[in-house]
Amino acid sequence: MEAGGLTLEDLARKFEEEIGAVRSEDDLVRLKASYLGKQGHLTSVLKTLGTLPAEERPVVGARVNQLKVRIEAAVRDLTESLAERKKTEKLKTESVDITLPGRAVECGGLHPITTVLQTIEGIFRDIGFSVYEGPEVESDFYNFEALNIPSDHPARDMQDTFYLEGQKFLLRTHTSPVQIHVMKANKPPIRMIAPGVVYRRDSDVTHSPMFHQVEGLVVDEKVTFADLKGTVAYFLRRLFGEDLKVRFRPSYFPFTEPSAEVDLQCFACQGKKTGDVCRLCKGTGWIEMGGSGMVHPAVFEHVGYDPKKVRGFAFGVGVERLAMLKFGITDIRLFFENDLRFLRQFG
Repeated sequence: MEAGGLTLEDLARKFEEEIGAVRSEDDLVRLKASYLGKQGHLTSVLKTLGTLPAEERPVVGARVNQLKVRIEAAVRDLTESLAERKKTEKLKTESVDITLPGRAVECGGLHPITTVLQTIEGIFRDIGFSVYEGPEVESDFYNFEALNIPSDHPARDMQDTFYLEGQKFLLRTHTSPVQIHVMKANKPPIRMIAPGVVYRRDSDVTHSPMFHQVEGLVVDEKVTFADLKGTVAYFLRRLFGEDLKVRFRPSYFPFTEPSAEVDLQCFACQGKKTGDVCRLCKGTGWIEMGGSGMVHPAVFEHVGYDPKKVRGFAFGVGVERLAMLKFGITDIRLFFENDLRFLRQFG
């Protein structure tokens, strides 16, 4: 059978000659199209099979397919060969100067707030506390009502709140709501801390609209104020040093009774009044650290505990404030500006 005056044997020899002369990928594409394309030699032969006697068609068709397989295999092999040749030629023209110094890979480091949080968690895990987290968007019940702060309570003015639409939900103003979640889901005894982000409408060198708190809670049958003092003092001395002096000063919080502010002896002046106003304590000799107290019976009633059978204490500290004192930082906004010059100091 012929195609353009050539027999299949002639086509095979012609293809071998032409593929031997191919020197580029473009030449190979054109050659492939001339034999296997819609107007190619083999396609033309296949189109004329219908004109052959019925007994010749299978024989001729098989021969055409054999030639097609040979051509496809040859094209495939030459494609790979040309690609490899192109790669080799490219490598010959390119070079890498191995004498150049390498580029140093910068290693990241933990943010100072993360470092302090991990340290705090480690201290409390050492004495048997569990660590719990909770939602940052809370209902009014968990953030205020269950903590003995009803809607008409003046203590709500102490926390300028970010309310969401309808004021049924809000960005939590403290991590105390986590304590409510844990107490409602568990029976005493409870020994826990709740680290996390909180939100209030504050923004200056010592306040941020977003900051971190760690709140602690212990509930059991015979918990006393002495347990509170010992736990908080132990934590602060582990964080700042064994010689640290701690005092508890009477205060008021709606969710604890009695309540106390926790103060540390000033690191800068050591509590000595020299006549010069200390940059840290402003001449008082003490630095306010956080709040604490015995859990109010109304809080126990909200979570279904019998205040006649169980007692507990709670405390809360601001992580940024601890970090500022630990690292000697005077502006809380530095923690959130992502300035590498500042952060690299803690790598």
